[in-house]
Amino acid sequence: METISLKSNSHGISYFAFFDLDRTLIGMISGRELVKGAYRTGLMTRSGLLKAIYLSLVFRFRIKDPLKIIDHMVIWVRDIPEKKVNDLCSDLFRQVLISSIRTEGRTEIEFHKRNNAKTVILSSAISCICRDVAVNLGIDDIICSDLEVEDGTFTGLPKGKICYGNEKAVRLQMYCEKNNSTPREAWYYGDSVSDLPVLSLVGHPVCVNPDRKLKKIAEKEGWEIKYWPEK
Repeated sequence: METISLKSNSHGISYFAFFDLDRTLIGMISGRELVKGAYRTGLMTRSGLLKAIYLSLVFRFRIKDPLKIIDHMVIWVRDIPEKKVNDLCSDLFRQVLISSIRTEGRTEIEFHKRNNAKTVILSSAISCICRDVAVNLGIDDIICSDLEVEDGTFTGLPKGKICYGNEKAVRLQMYCEKNNSTPREAWYYGDSVSDLPVLSLVGHPVCVNPDRKLKKIAEKEGWEIKYWPEK
């Protein structure tokens, strides 16, 4: 389980506010931008790009198990030095992602901090993408997916489980227990029906620009819905 602490401990914290990354804090899908950047810089072959496009379509239309698709999506990093991918992520943040950070997301984070909350990114994105966004927003911790590395080189396999779907709920539960809190005191901001397990777990679910299925559920459950404009 990848949890990265960017700030000090949780002493005196009132509650936890968790934020999804893609299409929530930022207005795009970071993995898609990473693939485009990898192809542009020569880290991904043309055949690798075509495979990534195919997998993204299969994922979008839920033709196969999303977790199995995501596992296949990360294979492209196999045999690539970790430093090259980390450098690519940093460049991607400066050139693309920083401009897509939603002002309303930054405002929500500041609101929770004023109320003595600890803020956490909870995302299926990989750690080198989440870290730069978290630092820019003043986020305290990161719970995300990570990739296996051997001798400084990626193996093409995830390290542990991808932080997606039910796994998000598992990790939020574990994080709260570790910090002497409960999910019923926590907030979670997400955009997709895939976030349903964690939205159902927390006491304060917030749906940001929800997809059609999530919007229908949110309206039925009486969950808060926010519409943050695209940049």
